[in-house]
Amino acid sequence: MKIRTLYLKSVFASFLIICLAAPLFAGDIQNKLVAESTIEQVMKRGVLKVGMSTFVPWAMNDKSGQLVGFEIDVAKRLAEDLGVKVEFVPTKWAGIIPALLTGKFDVIVGGMSVQPGRNQKVNFSIPYDYTGQAIVAHKQLAAGFKTLEDFNKPEVTITARLGSSSVPVVKKYMPKAKLTLFDDESQAYQEVTNGKAHAMVGSAPTPAFQALKYPDTLFIPIEGAFTKEPIAFAVRKGDFDTLNYFNNWITVVDSEGWLKERKHYWFETKEWESMVQ
Repeated sequence: MKIRTLYLKSVFASFLIICLAAPLFAGDIQNKLVAESTIEQVMKRGVLKVGMSTFVPWAMNDKSGQLVGFEIDVAKRLAEDLGVKVEFVPTKWAGIIPALLTGKFDVIVGGMSVQPGRNQKVNFSIPYDYTGQAIVAHKQLAAGFKTLEDFNKPEVTITARLGSSSVPVVKKYMPKAKLTLFDDESQAYQEVTNGKAHAMVGSAPTPAFQALKYPDTLFIPIEGAFTKEPIAFAVRKGDFDTLNYFNNWITVVDSEGWLKERKHYWFETKEWESMVQ
């Protein structure tokens, strides 16, 4: 009986110690997670590293070689509000998510649409913008084409950027067409301009800009975007403090009207055209 009593006392004492230590242990884990979060590392480093790729008018090089565009404005404002400098890390679109996962930069701010496949690899913030896919076509090769079904033929060649959200869109709406992919967006458009492909599918409003740039060669068979896609920041999985900050930041600048103002400037005016090459 005495042995049993001593055993129960020992078990109770152990349980009491565990209960008292648990909050301290949990606190240590929480403090470690906070210290290791991307947002904390950025603050300590004094630099926000942003992964991006060039898309007109999201991100472009001006005549002096400096990056300008809607995403560039967004990333600069984000860094400014964090009280740190911004460092842009230009990356090929097809490899931008792997580069984020290996730590080459802290966040993707590059017009990335939220997709289930991508969400399996990264966490997305709340949307800070919406875009859609649009199409621009060669006047002679696609003469008389007015619907997506007109392009959905085996003899039709469609170009798109490798790794972009345009790829699944072409496969969904024009599965019979031949799809040719390019690492660089400008190469995909050039293929159409040179008459080697019938059309290019890309994020609006770039296809419309291309038609305006080459009015003798290109035209817009379908006005505006034919899809709608939420655009968000992408961060590494498990970093909830960083995601929380980005979500709140987007809410604040959106309520200010700042995002709408910058979107209007880059997507609905031509005031910036003289800045770029």
